[in-house]
Amino acid sequence: MRPISASIKFAFAIALLAIASACSEADSAAEAPAQMPPPAVSVVELKAERIPILNELPGRVAPTRIAEVRPRISGIVVERVFEQGSLVEEGDVLYRIDPQPFRVQVESAEATLERAKASQLQARQLAERQEKLSDRNIVSQQQRDDAIAALAQANADVAIAEAGLAAARLDLDYANVKAPISGRIGRALITEGALVNPNNAESLATIQQLDPIYVDFTQPVNEMLRLKKALESGKLAQAGEGAARVRLKYDDGSEYEHAGKLLFQEAAVDATTGQVTLRAEFPNPDGDLLPGMYMRVLIEQGVQQQAIAVPKQAIQRDATGQAQVYTVNGEGIAEMTVVTVGRAIGDRWLIENGLEPGQKIVVEGFQKIRPGAQVIAEEWKPQNRQLSSAGTNEPENRKLAKAETVR
Repeated sequence: MRPISASIKFAFAIALLAIASACSEADSAAEAPAQMPPPAVSVVELKAERIPILNELPGRVAPTRIAEVRPRISGIVVERVFEQGSLVEEGDVLYRIDPQPFRVQVESAEATLERAKASQLQARQLAERQEKLSDRNIVSQQQRDDAIAALAQANADVAIAEAGLAAARLDLDYANVKAPISGRIGRALITEGALVNPNNAESLATIQQLDPIYVDFTQPVNEMLRLKKALESGKLAQAGEGAARVRLKYDDGSEYEHAGKLLFQEAAVDATTGQVTLRAEFPNPDGDLLPGMYMRVLIEQGVQQQAIAVPKQAIQRDATGQAQVYTVNGEGIAEMTVVTVGRAIGDRWLIENGLEPGQKIVVEGFQKIRPGAQVIAEEWKPQNRQLSSAGTNEPENRKLAKAETVR
């Protein structure tokens, strides 16, 4: 047998090493996991807007007119005519006071007037007679002057009697206690048989006019001055004539259906609270607003130009409470940006600092990304999100986590 040469042995060893190396690389490639594609996130591209400055302020409902029902004469109440809590019109009879004493006074005043008229007739006839006799020089001038003076006194007595009769008739009319204004009357504060007089401390009832109705609300003077300076500097624009409407919210957050108008603001500041009182007027055809109700007043006091607002769910908070959002740059890289959040506008937050128009912010998909991660940006469609979460009471973050898991 021929011996194997050294060169053949060396070539064989090299071949074995190559085969082993290839197998090792194949095994490594098989063990390495496949690379995951970048996660998809929903983004919104920011745009500058004209956003009205809507301030939400605390207020109380007050009647436009309020009147206490009081008697103008003294007497015994014999009848209550109105129904408690009902609507009454100005001039409606509410109570009746015993009219008999006042009818007697009217009859006495009528008799006094008749007697005064009789004396007046007698004095007039005497004066005319004396006038004729004086022309014929039958009576003295003194007698003529006395007759004229007696006639003047008789005329005055008639005037006094007529005034007395008018006063007696007025008292008789006051026996019917009438509504001084139109509105809703409250409960009856006295009953039949009670003795009333104009000097009573307690009124008979109270009437309040509730349509339209006032809402008084307050605003800190510092905030009012800040808005004024912003308007003067051009940061804010005037809302326009007739555009600054006022709206109401109930204590439970639901909105009152009728809009109102701002009537005035006080010319002085409350020294104890540092607040200015404003008053608005609202229609109240259904009587939903009652005096004393607590309301939230939404008043438009200007328009912010080139404002930026983002959906509320886009705002994240760090451990210190600092607001921040994820932005996606042109290369598809997610970046964390610190922002300054202003007031709430419906389901959005107004951003005062940190963002510019044209930037894209992440609204959904936070669980799958971190700062510096590559992402696939998709346009956010809020209507799809609302449909997917309709009919559930789960917290917002749990619904988002479920949606991302399904995706």
